[in-house]
Amino acid sequence: MFKPEINFEVPLIPVVGDGFCFPYLVNLTVKKKILGLSQLNIDVLDDIGTSLLQGEGKVWHLRKKKRIIADPAGLPLLTLHEKTLSWHNTWKVYRSDRNDVLYTVKRSSTFQMKMQLDVFLASNINGDICDFHVKGSFTNQSFKVYKGDTLIAEVKERFKLGSFFKGRENFEVRVYPGVDYAFIVSILIVYNEIYGES
Repeated sequence: MFKPEINFEVPLIPVVGDGFCFPYLVNLTVKKKILGLSQLNIDVLDDIGTSLLQGEGKVWHLRKKKRIIADPAGLPLLTLHEKTLSWHNTWKVYRSDRNDVLYTVKRSSTFQMKMQLDVFLASNINGDICDFHVKGSFTNQSFKVYKGDTLIAEVKERFKLGSFFKGRENFEVRVYPGVDYAFIVSILIVYNEIYGES
């Protein structure tokens, strides 16, 4: 069995919580599927197939979109809300279903030549400089997450012929040591919502 290289000296980046940060490289598989015509389900698995997180939401909305990320027991951890009438496709992420915003995710600019998102923590009152930056590719749903100039996570879309027509998408997620994997999964969900139809 694979034994991760542990580094206890790496600084933690606990956006959602310390419990989602490990002192080693974490590889995840994220499986997104549409059930029927309206229900969206997301499963987040570790490299041995253990369920770590679950996501859900409705595919079609008359108002703003909402996504829930829960633990394996189904207890809500994060609620992701799309802001209505936003030029930057802004999403606000809340802890569980409370009113306290943890962070905001939005497109870097209104008119983009590249697929990029900026993430602002709730503590970033001025909002002049983002706390995290996401750089993606127009050819697929792959992207990288940076804190400043430091790469902290990578997401690669695993394309299988015919899976798109079955309402399924799979992603490989590499979360670097000390980085909050629940936070990275939430970024993946928002990125897929904003750029999934591009």
